Amino acid sequence: MTRSSNSGFAILTGMVAVLAILAGSAMAQGAVDYQAIVAEPDRSDADRQIDLRRQPVNMLTFTGVKPGMKVLDMGAGAGYSTELLARAVGPSGAVYAQDSAAVIERIVKDRFDIRAQKPAMKSVVRLVRDYDDPLPPGTEALDLITFFFAYHDTTYMPIDRAAMNRKMFAALKPGGFLVIADHSARPGDGITVGKALHRIEETSLRQEIEAAGFKLAGEAGFLRHPDDPRDAVVFRSPVPIDEFVLKYQKPL
Repeated sequence: MTRSSNSGFAILTGMVAVLAILAGSAMAQGAVDYQAIVAEPDRSDADRQIDLRRQPVNMLTFTGVKPGMKVLDMGAGAGYSTELLARAVGPSGAVYAQDSAAVIERIVKDRFDIRAQKPAMKSVVRLVRDYDDPLPPGTEALDLITFFFAYHDTTYMPIDRAAMNRKMFAALKPGGFLVIADHSARPGDGITVGKALHRIEETSLRQEIEAAGFKLAGEAGFLRHPDDPRDAVVFRSPVPIDEFVLKYQKPL
């Protein structure tokens, strides 16, 4: 074999190696088809209506949830996000769905229990616990915590939010993530409109979360609506609600 043919063979071998690396990377990145999860035919029509404003493909992508993960869904409510997370972690993972007894009695009723009968919910563990003590002893090394559109509620309930945030921090494994989303209030409103408008000022929430040790790892704009004056009750707003989505990490 001549020097030129040796050179050509080396180049070809190198190209094959690069293509293999790229293919492996693409497979790793595409390991979870969030679009397929959201499109599953056994999801309810009611959930598909919620999809229109919640953009679940974007949200799941931002969380990075994957098969086998251990996830805590804080303020799970009727389980809309819990079910999506359960579909993403699959049978090898676990989703802990937390809500307080008071919230369940007043708002959720039996809606979560009805949803829990679905096969997709087999990996879900229901936790009826206070927000500032959300996990039973021994539940630790979580990969991900989600807290979707319920943090503002904790501002007007008898909850020690500093303790709640410390408990979430302790429950995550080093490098684990907290993804939190909520309805945005006006600058200066702080935590004062949680009950009246069901909103919270983003800077106030950030300060509380970061005080527990979390480090900001990213933010997303897919639920931002800058035309929202942020002065109306969320459920009666004449315009789409401005909402922030933040990703925090427990340092390694």
